[in-house]
Amino acid sequence: MIASTVRKLLFVITLFALSLFFFFPPFPFFSDPSVTFNSSLLERPEIWSIRRLAEWRPCKWWLQPHLNVLPAHTNGYIRVDCYGGLNQMRRDLCDGVGIARLLNATLVLPKFEVAAYWNESSGFEDVFDVDYFIQQMKGFVKVVKELPIEIASKDPVRVDCSKRKGQFDYVESVLPSLLKHGYISITPAMSQRRDRYPLYAKAALCQGCYSALRLTSTLEKKAVELLQAIPKPFLSLHVRFEPDMVAYSQCEYSGLSLASAKAIEAARVDRKPWTGETARIWRNRGKCPLTPNETAFILTALAIPANTTIYLAAGDGLMELEGLTSVYTSVVTKSSLLSGEDFTTMHGNTKAALDYYVSINSDSYMATYFGNMDKMVAAMRAFKGLYKTIFLNRKAFSLLTSQGHKGKELTEALWKVHRDDFIMGRGSALPDCFCEFNL
Repeated sequence: MIASTVRKLLFVITLFALSLFFFFPPFPFFSDPSVTFNSSLLERPEIWSIRRLAEWRPCKWWLQPHLNVLPAHTNGYIRVDCYGGLNQMRRDLCDGVGIARLLNATLVLPKFEVAAYWNESSGFEDVFDVDYFIQQMKGFVKVVKELPIEIASKDPVRVDCSKRKGQFDYVESVLPSLLKHGYISITPAMSQRRDRYPLYAKAALCQGCYSALRLTSTLEKKAVELLQAIPKPFLSLHVRFEPDMVAYSQCEYSGLSLASAKAIEAARVDRKPWTGETARIWRNRGKCPLTPNETAFILTALAIPANTTIYLAAGDGLMELEGLTSVYTSVVTKSSLLSGEDFTTMHGNTKAALDYYVSINSDSYMATYFGNMDKMVAAMRAFKGLYKTIFLNRKAFSLLTSQGHKGKELTEALWKVHRDDFIMGRGSALPDCFCEFNL
């Protein structure tokens, strides 16, 4: 009788203890107590909380100075002519530094050809600290502000490098012109084979790209002020949905406002949108920019809280922005944080430099495209040890929606795609100067 009573009492005590643990657990039931959850999507943790399996970090070999002592005599002078937006020009300069070292040439300060892109005339020295660049490149490649008197009055001989990609292309086709004329200008081909460069040329490229470029003191001061004005923590979001971008993509969109449709049509000129099966294939290959509304949907699928402060890193003319701001209401821009006078007097390149600076120093970064800015920002964030970086997967979004996925099914699928990208560190850095480390 007593034994039976004791057994019943122990059962009651055990049941009571289990109930206390259930209703008042020492930590949430999820395996990682540090995980932050979106209140509206409790079944999915915020994407940044997922443990990564691999990271891209700077390779140690190029951080060792003076891989190869610079020859005593130069083969001549090279000027790199850079075209496009700021980060495209930066990419051209990075490649140009490597080519100059490859050909044992002295590098003249680059020329920024911005008139066609920005309709202005800002130069390298308006964005980057010239003296710092020269000092940081010592031992990697010689850089000069001014040419010797005997060639200073001459324009450089233009050498076509559109089909030059690897070491022997430049040695066999460009070096003879450099030796003959003494002063040439080049624009590196977009598809470089840097893997074919000798280590000393790769090291110069990596040093020039990631350690030698610093904003001018005036521009950096403005960038710091902008960064400090943004409520912390914040997500920097690079959105590309301007009329010229959509027109260039040759994609068609339904449900846009009349104003957006007219702006896109005006920008198309002879780039007519794809139609029929071609349009479907093109979109499913991830060639169409995400709308702000689609961007908001993916952010929600990734459990990014609706009250997240978002810095919008974008150019002028962004369309359909209410598709994002109707979901994420704490959106700030450089134009809203800078004084009107500061903003209106800035060049396009300097505005882009502010977006770049804020993005490489943000708590997290997401891009709706995989353009030059996104590649450079992701690489520099990896260089600084900042790994909360994701490129939103346009291809996956298009494929999933074309297959009829929607609602919860679509958000779950998008979550899995981006989770797999994030944990493997895919696309987090340009591979030429970085190595993959398993965690």
